[in-house]
Amino acid sequence: MVNKTWFDICAEQDLTLDSGVCALFDDEQVAIFKCSGDEDLFAISNFDPIGEANVLSRGIVGSIGEKRVVSSPLFKQHFCLKTGECLEEADMNLKTYDIRSHQGTIQLSHKAVG
Repeated sequence: MVNKTWFDICAEQDLTLDSGVCALFDDEQVAIFKCSGDEDLFAISNFDPIGEANVLSRGIVGSIGEKRVVSSPLFKQHFCLKTGECLEEADMNLKTYDIRSHQGTIQLSHKAVG
């Protein structure tokens, strides 16, 4: 098992339930969400590949079926917060990041490949 390297991003208190926050991680904009109910954390690319703009942290959080999603503020496509898949356009996927809360700090790590 490979040990992950975690990077501090912000304080957990900086997050608002069901609202996104944008952070810079390895020169990429990342949209971070804390969802109400189970208070799960999600981190996806902030770049909307359809609207071609860094806007997903400003999208509306909700659910479609069992999937937690964010709706792009540009053209309203829904992206799964867990997998990054676009529900309306299967060939569009977002990069996702491992995220955790550790001692009150939100931390990100790169997803393992392979």
